[in-house]
Amino acid sequence: MIWKSLSLWIMAAFYFFAGLLHFKFPKTYLKIMPPYLPAPLTLVYVSGFAESALAVALLFPATRNLAAWGIIGLLVAVFPANIYMLQQGSAVVRIPEWVLIARIPLQFVFIYWAYTFTDHS
Repeated sequence: MIWKSLSLWIMAAFYFFAGLLHFKFPKTYLKIMPPYLPAPLTLVYVSGFAESALAVALLFPATRNLAAWGIIGLLVAVFPANIYMLQQGSAVVRIPEWVLIARIPLQFVFIYWAYTFTDHS
């Protein structure tokens, strides 16, 4: 039980601070936004707010299930940005290609991690 609780706090902290980074460094997130998406700056801010809000909601038992499903939805929604980063490579970000490749299956690990906090039983 301690590992599950620790895992929950790590996940919440990760998403909370990741969400805040959208506001601190919006230009970085704009670079990885696929060009076919409308209102890219708005999407950067909305996704950052969603990440932070869902992280906080994870910490409360009454909202944990909804927050975990929200995180899963968010991870699915940002998947095109991960594909776009991989396709564009160093043209948009200075991240080694192997990291960009590893991010793709890692998304599924993050989805499963969030799923462990849903009421799926």
